[in-house]
Amino acid sequence: MKSTSYYPVIMTSDVAATAAFYIENFRFQALFTSDWYVHLQSSESETVNLAVLDYRHETIPEEGRAPVRGLLLNFEVEDPDAVYADCQTAGLPILKAICDEDFGQRHFITADPNGVLIDVIKPIPPSAEFAAAYDASALPAE
Repeated sequence: MKSTSYYPVIMTSDVAATAAFYIENFRFQALFTSDWYVHLQSSESETVNLAVLDYRHETIPEEGRAPVRGLLLNFEVEDPDAVYADCQTAGLPILKAICDEDFGQRHFITADPNGVLIDVIKPIPPSAEFAAAYDASALPAE
């Protein structure tokens, strides 16, 4: 299978509020808007997409109709400290304060109105212990 695109779809009861959250806080823009579905694209990169769907919509098989649960979205960014400051200013919940991790990330975690965790990440060189677990092509440049 050759994929031509890939993006997560957040199933929620409040499509408008969820879409507004990502537009206001993470620089997305709406490419398609209806009362049951919004397709979002990053205003900074057309390859970064996210969709929001009313979980009760008829296109979803009945046995799968439920609000999102247990989802973590990772956003790799150039300057997580600036995004962290923006999130604090906006009053978003900070569930994990910004920090450097030995496994090779500078990051923090916040959440959207549905409880979807948002991990804002910048790859950094891992400790020697963790570097051994990486394929050489996956290690960030120092």
